[in-house]
Amino acid sequence: MAIPILRNWKNYYENPDEGLGSSYERVIINAKLERIINRFKINSILESPSFGFTGVSGINSMNLAKMGLRVTLTDHDEARIQLINKTWKEMNIPLKTVFLKEYSFLPFNDEEFEMSWNFSALWFVEDLFQYLSELTRVTSKVILLCVPNRFGVGYLSQKYTGKDDLKKYLKEENILPRNFIIIMKRLKWQLVENNFIDCPPWPDIGMPKKKFLQKFGLGYLIKESADPVNPLSILDYYSEEDLEFEDKMMKYSLFEKYAPNFFKRFWAHHQFFIFQKTE
Repeated sequence: MAIPILRNWKNYYENPDEGLGSSYERVIINAKLERIINRFKINSILESPSFGFTGVSGINSMNLAKMGLRVTLTDHDEARIQLINKTWKEMNIPLKTVFLKEYSFLPFNDEEFEMSWNFSALWFVEDLFQYLSELTRVTSKVILLCVPNRFGVGYLSQKYTGKDDLKKYLKEENILPRNFIIIMKRLKWQLVENNFIDCPPWPDIGMPKKKFLQKFGLGYLIKESADPVNPLSILDYYSEEDLEFEDKMMKYSLFEKYAPNFFKRFWAHHQFFIFQKTE
């Protein structure tokens, strides 16, 4: 979570340097999405809401589109929709976008999508039950919900420093797993998998990762750093300008692969929940 993005999200379209934290996060989420797509044989995707707390907005599903899936996303900011469309067009990747003032009604046909998902976006929904009811209506197979890890040290620190924005702009109760799990069960969805995800060697903090690691004598873990001339962006990977991007990010996945869950509970940045329709 990075609360300042509520105000500075436009900056990433001018300079797509997402830094090491968001770049690592992108690769880890892509890997999880690919596994879900293969497991449930998914061909069509709805990402709604699409605005989450990371770097360039609206590109969470870009890798899925590159894989050949039909991708649709929604957003509640018209200016952001225009910038999202511009970014995808520049990458020459097909996308359908829909502007929504709010999420109580999704303007799609019943079961139009095989999978729906969102990342760190549930707290923009005004009425959680109504939203999940609509997501149920338009989705035929799988719903993936990714939320910030509220027990993580990074989340707790940012919640304290950004408590005014959190209260003013977000509905934190929406990201409480117990709240949406109960609703999903009522709507006839079975929770088939959940765990912590996005667990690099640094906490979810709003500071340069190299600076953080240096404080603990671990600066050697980061040998490359982004700069204004050579920004660190997964868009370079998608455009095939940096084919080693994924491998470079996976060098920081030691905790992701091997740390026990009791450690991830306080260190991982996010949790994911995969629901499968029971009827």
